[in-house]
Amino acid sequence: MSSNRRPVLKLGVVDFGVETATLPGGVQVDLAVIRHPGASAIVALYPDMTVAMLRQYRHSIGGWMREVPAGCRNAGEDPLECARRELGEEARVAAARWDHLGSIITVPSFCDERIELYLARELSEGKGTLDHDEVITVSRVPFDETFAMIRRGDIVDAKSIVALYRARDFLEQERRG
Repeated sequence: MSSNRRPVLKLGVVDFGVETATLPGGVQVDLAVIRHPGASAIVALYPDMTVAMLRQYRHSIGGWMREVPAGCRNAGEDPLECARRELGEEARVAAARWDHLGSIITVPSFCDERIELYLARELSEGKGTLDHDEVITVSRVPFDETFAMIRRGDIVDAKSIVALYRARDFLEQERRG
């Protein structure tokens, strides 16, 4: 984090400030930057090739989104611990097998959020409670159908789209040996 940061607002996971930065060309600018603790997103795949998909209310877009389970890391929490916790809280699912699918940076122009992506398998009933500000329903959707949903525009959430495609690529590689 920049030592030339002027805090503007800290609310929940949002830590918004203005940072004075010197760019590689030598130009000095003030930039609005959101610092984020990071997150994890999970493609939870059942043996019947269905995945746990959320329908979650998102105030910022004024409606409902179809998403994979995901959430922010707590202080000191490792990304896999976060993934396990969020899968339990949001989908009430636990997984015995975890594969890391890489990471994404969501909005690099003004935010440093990095989301670690996981494929969770060998699923069982899990435990967890939604956060007070989460309005979520969970359903199982055929894995192949999620790609049709992406093409139709039913899934527009970037982390979910990337996680689903990365999971598909991982599984294809795994099948090839």
